[in-house]
Amino acid sequence: QLRLVESGGGLVQAGGSLRLSCAASGFSLNIYTVAWFRQAPGKEREGVACIWSGRGGTDYAESAKGRFTISRDNGKNAVYLQMDNLKPEDTAVYYCATVRDNKWWIVNPNDSWGQGTQVTVSS
Repeated sequence: QLRLVESGGGLVQAGGSLRLSCAASGFSLNIYTVAWFRQAPGKEREGVACIWSGRGGTDYAESAKGRFTISRDNGKNAVYLQMDNLKPEDTAVYYCATVRDNKWWIVNPNDSWGQGTQVTVSS
C-alpha cells in the first residue's frame, strides 16, 4: 500500500482555522485522486472533500462547502485541506486517502489511508 501521513491538526476555537497536510512518500501523489475523511467519536467515517487526479477538480460534502478548501502541491507531493470558520461539530480525526471510485465519499478499506490527525474545535 501507499504511505500517507497527515499533519496539522490541533485545538482551535470556534471560528478559527486549521490547515491539514497529507504527505506521500515513495510515490507521486499527483496521479491519484485524494480525499479527506473524518470520524467523530461514536460516528461513522465520512467523506469531507476530494481532489481529482489530472485537472484537479474538487468536490465537497455539504458540511464542508464554503468553509473548507482542498488543494494539492505537486512539487511538495502533498494535498492540503484548509478549514476556515471551524465549528465544534467539525471535531474529529481527519484522514486522507487515495481513492479509486468516482463515489469518493464511500469509505473503502482497500484504499490507502493515513493514520489520521486530531482536530478539536472548542465552543
